[in-house]
Amino acid sequence: MTEKTRFEEFRVTGSEILEKIKEIIREGNARRIIFKTEDGKTFMEIPLTVGIVGTLIAPVWAAIGAVAALASNLTIVVEKETGEK
Repeated sequence: MTEKTRFEEFRVTGSEILEKIKEIIREGNARRIIFKTEDGKTFMEIPLTVGIVGTLIAPVWAAIGAVAALASNLTIVVEKETGEK
């Protein structure tokens, strides 16, 4: 059996992006974060496996910071495992 996956969406402005991402990572059950533009196009995807969060956190924060600087309004889509089978 496979784990069930659910998606949550959050609309944020550039100044709110970093704080929201920190909150999502602290929760710990996110598998992937997708940034979408106002017209619904995928701007960037960041996988959040244990390895990437532990070893590549600086480049991930740099990428998120760049997104925050360029974006006025984004939708953050968070892919999460529910733990249910």
